[in-house]
Amino acid sequence: MKPYVLNGRVVAITGGAGGLGLALAKALRAKGARIALLDLDGAVVDEKARELGGTDVAAGWQADVCSLDSVETAMASVVQHFGGIDVVIAGAGIYVVDSMATMEPRLFERHTDINLNGVFRTFRAVLPYVKERKGYLMAISSMAAFIHGPLSGHYAASKAGVWALCDSVRLEVRHLGVGVGCVHPTFFRTPMMDAVQADPVGNKVWGGNERGLWKMIGLDDVIVSIVKGIERRCDTVIIPKRNTLVAWLPGIFRRVVEAVGFKDADIVETIRLAQQARGGK
Repeated sequence: MKPYVLNGRVVAITGGAGGLGLALAKALRAKGARIALLDLDGAVVDEKARELGGTDVAAGWQADVCSLDSVETAMASVVQHFGGIDVVIAGAGIYVVDSMATMEPRLFERHTDINLNGVFRTFRAVLPYVKERKGYLMAISSMAAFIHGPLSGHYAASKAGVWALCDSVRLEVRHLGVGVGCVHPTFFRTPMMDAVQADPVGNKVWGGNERGLWKMIGLDDVIVSIVKGIERRCDTVIIPKRNTLVAWLPGIFRRVVEAVGFKDADIVETIRLAQQARGGK
């Protein structure tokens, strides 16, 4: 497959002021992409965008992934500014270590609303623009989607949901020429992980992320893998590759089921019927 050339592409990133989002923005700018940074704090993303080179190549927008209206408004403004969107990276997310027995129910709901519902809202808001350019949707999930550790049920459930959402949406949009990718990194250094390690509970659960399966990897390794994933329009990006077998075993059966049970023509007709039943919305 020919590489998906990033030079000149417009890439929108939610969670764009965070450690991963900003590092990705810098790497993609180095490839010649134009960057739209979206985050809760509009002043911060404006400042970060200026550092990336100014409004011709990078700009920031305030957006709350917990509100579809907010994301839709921001994406429409991105299109007005840059003329379109080729790639979106749904990267907004949170992680707090807590047990089911002690956590406030609102904490579970907040993880679901940001980590999972936020991806849905982002994809929903940007799809009309991405399909015009036969572009690519990417969501940041986690190794927690397929390795479910203790005191992380809320996080693992949300990230497994992101994986499932991407697999389902990929079937819905492939006839449009749109790709959908899901990224599953292990632990890597970000302000979010600094907070997890500073928490005695989080530090104990993951052994300080010093060795074995939970050993921290470098942010640069994550960025390189994600950028390659975009250039290859990958369905799934596993970081590091040693986790690939664990991740791909359920995926093997998914591919068989998709090939046998879901034909493009049937999906297109099903979508048409669904739109008709809902008044064309």
